Amino acid sequence: MSLAIIHTRAQTGVDAPLVTVEVHLSNGLPALAIVGLPEAAVKESKERVRAALLHANFEFPARRITINLAPADLPKEGGRYDLAIALGILVASGQLPPASCDRHEFIGELALTGELRGVRGILPAALAATDAGRALIVPAANAAEGALAEAATLHAAHHLLEVCAHLSGARELPPLIMPAIPARIVTEDLADVRGQHHARRALEIAAAGGHSLLMIGPPGTGKTMLASRLPGILPLMTDQEALETAAVASISGNGFEIRHWRERPFRAPHHTASGIALVGGGSSPRPGEISLAHNGVLFLDELPEFDRRVLEVLREPLESGRIMISRAARQCEFPARFQLVAAMNPCNCGYLGDSSGRCRCTAEQIQRYRARVSGPLLDRIDMHIEVPALPRSALRQATNESTPTSAQVRERVIQARQRQLARDGKPAHQLAPREIERSCAIDASMAALLERAATQLGLSARAYHRILKVARTIADLDAEEQIGHAHLGEAIGYRTLDRRSTT
Repeated sequence: MSLAIIHTRAQTGVDAPLVTVEVHLSNGLPALAIVGLPEAAVKESKERVRAALLHANFEFPARRITINLAPADLPKEGGRYDLAIALGILVASGQLPPASCDRHEFIGELALTGELRGVRGILPAALAATDAGRALIVPAANAAEGALAEAATLHAAHHLLEVCAHLSGARELPPLIMPAIPARIVTEDLADVRGQHHARRALEIAAAGGHSLLMIGPPGTGKTMLASRLPGILPLMTDQEALETAAVASISGNGFEIRHWRERPFRAPHHTASGIALVGGGSSPRPGEISLAHNGVLFLDELPEFDRRVLEVLREPLESGRIMISRAARQCEFPARFQLVAAMNPCNCGYLGDSSGRCRCTAEQIQRYRARVSGPLLDRIDMHIEVPALPRSALRQATNESTPTSAQVRERVIQARQRQLARDGKPAHQLAPREIERSCAIDASMAALLERAATQLGLSARAYHRILKVARTIADLDAEEQIGHAHLGEAIGYRTLDRRSTT
């Protein structure tokens, strides 16, 4: 047989489209041509494949070899096609039985010795192969990641010879099973935060409803410490959320560590990060920080120090939960449903309102500093809170207080989140306008209170709805079916910057 068809998978965003490797042998001068929009690394695979086959004591056909990677209009990148190309040559030259590859897909880069090297994007490929009803053979280096797709049939191999032995029936590769995941250990506990009861309360509400949060306060008051404790009080991810998050990490190039399975990511980029670093991009688009924080927390410390144009790219993903990267050659869509937590100082020097009186910032300097964060972005942040500096006497007293641990707070958060999922099928911050009317209903007196607050604070319709969603979360934490006056009043109090902007 001079024609072989082998199945493999490309990597485009978080998708893994099918690629059919067609290998044809014909008479003529010995040559090997690869067509189907291959980039440089794919074109170089012919040298890796030739050396790997010869080192494994296979015959490399002295004929004209044409390899087509279909579909022809899909760009092919990297060394992930090496294994499929090598097997296609072996089948086309009669060194492997042709029917052996029909029920399998193959991904892996070949070393010159025939050993298999790991590639990125294995998890999306495993899920796609499962939907197609085929088993997937991957390098042993990707075994743990691929096994996260429990419904998939996967086999891992160290060498080309192991794959050939499996396909010929000489020695089958055992199927991969889901590895044992170590128990989650919370090393950064909320009990470490002394004092700041208002901030801890706001953090619990943000965790329960998935709300975005902005903390404003002078240096050293615990803003970063509070933000780093948020993942420890969030509920564990569902299977679908865990697979989505692991798939993004898989295609990022940094790989996915099994010990982080079901843990919500916490990303804290430096304020010098570029727009591409934050949202993703590049000639071959890769996910940015907002996608790496998918189903987790994105913490932006020193918010006004970020370039304003960089911050503006957050506006659409905060609303839609996804980001579309458009380039001349292609478009890639990445998930980006993250929980934004930000921190900033009250002024340039950071000590506005401090009892020591050390702040010398003028009103114009303060306004210019805060104007670095645009109104439309602030409008999209559900909760604004102040984290003031505490006197030493208050800190000493707080040291002797018994504060709730992350585990205790997390139990309350889980119960509130379960109420939201049972009622609406989603966290409160994801409620659409029509769902707000149903789930966040308030009586006439509360509606009048909210109208007065909206008028005095100059709230937009978006901020109006976000107050209602925060109030809904507060009521869920109190196990109340209806939003009460206390819930609404507390939610209105979490719009600090709206109040400041009108004074």
